[in-house]
Amino acid sequence: MALGLTIMTVDPNRSPLDAEDLRVRVQKRLDDFMAEQVTLLDDVSSDLAPLSEALVDLLRGGKRLRPAFAYWGWRGAGGADNEQAVAAATALELLQACALIHDDVMDGSDTRRGMPAAHRRFATLHRGSEWLGSSEGFGLGAAILLGDLCLSWADELLMTCGLPAESVLRGKRVYDVMRTELMAGQYLDLLEQAVGGGSAERAMRVVRYKSAKYTIERPLHLGAALAGAPDQLIVAYSGYGLPLGEAFQLRDDVLGVFGDPAQTGKPAGDDLREGKRTVLVATALESASPGQQSLIRANLGDPALNAAGVAALREVITQTGALAHVEALIEQLTLQSLAALDSADIDESAREVLIGLAHAATARSV
Repeated sequence: MALGLTIMTVDPNRSPLDAEDLRVRVQKRLDDFMAEQVTLLDDVSSDLAPLSEALVDLLRGGKRLRPAFAYWGWRGAGGADNEQAVAAATALELLQACALIHDDVMDGSDTRRGMPAAHRRFATLHRGSEWLGSSEGFGLGAAILLGDLCLSWADELLMTCGLPAESVLRGKRVYDVMRTELMAGQYLDLLEQAVGGGSAERAMRVVRYKSAKYTIERPLHLGAALAGAPDQLIVAYSGYGLPLGEAFQLRDDVLGVFGDPAQTGKPAGDDLREGKRTVLVATALESASPGQQSLIRANLGDPALNAAGVAALREVITQTGALAHVEALIEQLTLQSLAALDSADIDESAREVLIGLAHAATARSV
């Protein structure tokens, strides 16, 4: 099928993320799994209740993109709809929870999904309880441990999903690579902040390993591996998933600067306060005049940056053409992704949903 003939035929009033009621089923599997873990923690000590509560609250939010791509990677490879495949895909939500909690610690973020970030939540608990020592130190330590729990539980849910042992073993190999790439990408992101940012090319490397592979390409590979897919389908999924993952993260970066807090769950311009060295920022710096460069460097990463400062940085990013450049790159990568999907030999119902997911992942309001 030629790219020009790609038609999105999913119900426009229903998100492709809800095909096969997947989000409802993922939430149910999370709820059931967490009920088991909460019982275990309660048996250890009632003092662990704040850990359970923080994670249950966090897991109520999110778009469920990673489980969706894993599940439809499975279906595209000919896997049948069953709760065991849903459970395997759901494990990625616990891995994502680990990544979010630790990422918020590293970035010093105040909020996540419209709520206090985990380390802020535990710091507030410490402060309100008038415990000894540093509230901030307690919050950081508790959040790191909570993220570690999520990492452990993600493995547990995947390994006990109920699929045949040989299928799980194939999937685990992909899952292990995905975790390594994610942690490597996280370090590269930290490094960019430490060295003050570099080229747009270096920023794109962070996009690829911290987000693109982990969000779309590897979840697709996980589903395919669980289903025993041939190598050519893995290659096709990369052709679709990697550029789409890059487009998804670039969209997220744009929303981190220009997004509506009601949509993003974070204060307006929060990525600017955190000093994130995104492709958007790197492109602006490469095209900026000396005066504009000075304004960016003076304000980027200022935790006290006010609305006027955010507006000034937004104006420079727009004036330098960085915003238009990134928007064009998102469109180009999305088209590249859809072209690869057009030629892939996959189940047609899965293809239709994956087309819809491509639009959902790069939408301006995601």
